[in-house]
Amino acid sequence: MNPLVTIRIAVRAIVRNKMRSFLTVLGIVIGVAAVIAMMAVGAGAKARIEQAFASMGTNLLVILPGSTTSGGMQGGFGSQPTLTWDDLAAIKKQVSTVKSAAPQLRTSSSVIGEGANWTTSVIGTSPEYFEIRAWEMSAGQPLSQSDVDTGTKVIVLGQTVVEKLYGASVNPLGQTVRIRNIPFVVVGVAERKGQSATGQDFDDTVFVPYTVFARKIQGGLGKYLNGTIYASATSADDTHRAQAAITELLRERHRITSGDDDFSIRNLSEVAGAQAQGTETMTSLLASVAAVSLLVGGIGIMNIMLVSVTERTREIGIRMAIGAKPRQILLQFLIEAVTLSLLGGLLGVLLGVGISKWIALKLGWATQIDPNVVALSVAFSAFVGIVFGLYPARKASQLDPIDALRYE
Repeated sequence: MNPLVTIRIAVRAIVRNKMRSFLTVLGIVIGVAAVIAMMAVGAGAKARIEQAFASMGTNLLVILPGSTTSGGMQGGFGSQPTLTWDDLAAIKKQVSTVKSAAPQLRTSSSVIGEGANWTTSVIGTSPEYFEIRAWEMSAGQPLSQSDVDTGTKVIVLGQTVVEKLYGASVNPLGQTVRIRNIPFVVVGVAERKGQSATGQDFDDTVFVPYTVFARKIQGGLGKYLNGTIYASATSADDTHRAQAAITELLRERHRITSGDDDFSIRNLSEVAGAQAQGTETMTSLLASVAAVSLLVGGIGIMNIMLVSVTERTREIGIRMAIGAKPRQILLQFLIEAVTLSLLGGLLGVLLGVGISKWIALKLGWATQIDPNVVALSVAFSAFVGIVFGLYPARKASQLDPIDALRYE
């Protein structure tokens, strides 16, 4: 018998029992939809975490000063200045795996523009800071080394500060703002950076040369750096090596031979990796739970196909009597099972994509649909049809034609 005829007979049997066929594929539909939706949510969350940490900077290391001890109580890292300007210079010159390093001196102060003021974070830093943070300018230019060397009173504004002082559509370049009654000329506007993983608004900040910051805004501590050091490794693979080299260098410079360090180095790539791994684990767990629906759907297909074999015993006997071979009977029922599961898989894909879009639209969650997950879900649904349809198909193909014709 022509294989196309066998396929046509199988499809006709499915169409003849529309409601039963629909209920049969429902388990596959729900399983595939759940897998795609859960994987989309998980992939979106992972991408969002990676994006949030990428916005902090490339291959970023944050070097914090030491802690204070008072009355038996210890403060956290950063509560006591232990890093020096010479430490910063040594990191730049002596650690080959460090691409660049910059200070971050930080305080909170009111910035006054024309008829408006806004309290924000004021950061004293150097030009390398914008390179480390991968922070471009949307207008104007960043701080220059000559601004740092000469102590020029210039400032770069974040987007949030621009909107609060001037409005969203105003170009503030060349305008004068005041910090603690000290005038600064706006030379640049940083491009929008968004929020950190903890919800901090990166754009709610302004930048001035660290020499001006130490002299005019907060005051310096002589040879000690009253803040933190940001450093970027030459590559992602060199981040851990850079961290180890900086640790060794600072221990040597601070004459630490034993005991705890008087500084701390945070490797943000490790934090990002841990966050992403946690999200990936949760996604896999949810997808595994959702995959159980596929198994239940496969059992449903086997159950219905067994019922179908029983109901169509006389039909099978007639087909065998007029020349149908056992393998053709097996192929017919196997095609029915695979068609049902594939149909369920395709409908599940549409439903899963729809649910993902709805989640992104209504709940505001980040979703990301992976074509490989979609293809794997459809392929797995076909595999379920083959596995769970094989037994009923074999049972049908092994019926005795005479007994099948006598069946009532």
